Formats: sequence, C-alpha cells, structure tokens
Amino acid sequence: MAGSFSFKRFTIRNDKAALKVGTDAVLLGAAMTLRPEDKTLLDIGTGTGVIALMVAQRLENTSSRILSIDIDGPSAEEAAENFADSPWASALTAIHTSLADFRPDRKFDCIFSNPPFYDNSLTNPDAREATARHTESLSYREIFAFSAEWLQPDGHLSLILPADQEVAIIRTAASFGLYPFRIIRVRTTIRKPVRRIILEFSRTREKASEESLTLQDGSARSAQYAELTREFYL
Repeated sequence: MAGSFSFKRFTIRNDKAALKVGTDAVLLGAAMTLRPEDKTLLDIGTGTGVIALMVAQRLENTSSRILSIDIDGPSAEEAAENFADSPWASALTAIHTSLADFRPDRKFDCIFSNPPFYDNSLTNPDAREATARHTESLSYREIFAFSAEWLQPDGHLSLILPADQEVAIIRTAASFGLYPFRIIRVRTTIRKPVRRIILEFSRTREKASEESLTLQDGSARSAQYAELTREFYL
C-alpha cells in the first residue's frame, strides 16, 4: 500500500496525518506502562493512531477502550481508518477535537501523548505540521491541567519529551499534583547524549525508577531496542 507503514499485526496509512509514523511514537507505544486494570485510556494528539494501536495490541484480550483525539481533522480521519482496518477496531475510537474543546464523559485510567514540543521561534511554514509540532497548539501545562482533572485517583500519564526539558516539565507537573514514577532516558547511540525521555506520572509522590535505552548499535537496532519492539517491527 502506497503511503503506509507496516507493522507485524497492523498497517498504518500515512497519507493524511500532519505527522507521519516516527521513532518517538513507537518508543512510547512500546515502552509506556500499561496495567491490566487500565480500562479507559486517552491518546492526546493521536496523529496516525500508531501509539493507540500499539497500546491496543498490548492490551489485547482485555476489555480496555482507547479514545484518541486530534486537533487536525485529516489526522483524526486517518487514525479512524487505521483503527477500522486493525484487529482491535471495537476497542478504538478517534475524535476530531482540540484538548481545550474536549468534554469527556468519563475519567481515565491512563492518558498518553507524544505532544508537540517546538517553541514558536521554530515555527514550520506548513500550518498543519506546525500545529502538530509546536507547543502553541498543545502545551505541557494544558496536558497536566487536563490530566489532573480527568485521571482516575490511581491513574497514570505517559509522555515522550525532549530530554533538555526534563526539569521544567517535572516542576510543571508537580504544580498540578502529578509526580514522576518512571523515567526512561533515550539516546540514539551509546556515544551520543540523551535526546528523549519517557516520563510517567501519577498522583503519588515516590522515588521514580530510572532506566536508559540506546536505539542503535552501529547501523542496526540495538539488542535492547530490538527486544522492546519485537512484537511490532517487521
């Protein structure tokens, strides 16, 4: 299929969404914490729907339901198409809405997002891609404010973010009563600095577990990354 990306158990149409399938999304989908009791889940800024589909695969044979939202209409439409074509169509729903306009009818056990993280000084001339990439359309503060209101008391939030913003993000989360319980620091190769972090938050103050992940060993996937993604990548 032209304009698509194939995983072992599902295929992502990649034509309409403002952002295409990327490593950050795959990392979050494969590494984020999921619990058997996570029955209601929310994907903020779903794009193609790839993270939600990975989560659905990981929660297969449960009664979990995943709601995905996106401010970009064509992205939400493409995510819905990808969901419908997957083995987990009944567990997945895509809605075209901004987080600011979203009015859920339930609280969530798990919220996850690969949010935009560029500031306005780097605005992309493509308006749709700029919306998907830049914090003006969806700030960390908005995600934390929403999560503080709409997470279940024992719920959790998972984000993938630029590593250089770790301290500021943790401080912002704390102002909304959310505290990290797991931090995964990601580097491309062993010699390069950490470039991404997966940060997971709950309402409980506890010492966060800290992990590291290296993606490449030479020109190939590292053994660590290959193991993490073995149920997904062909």
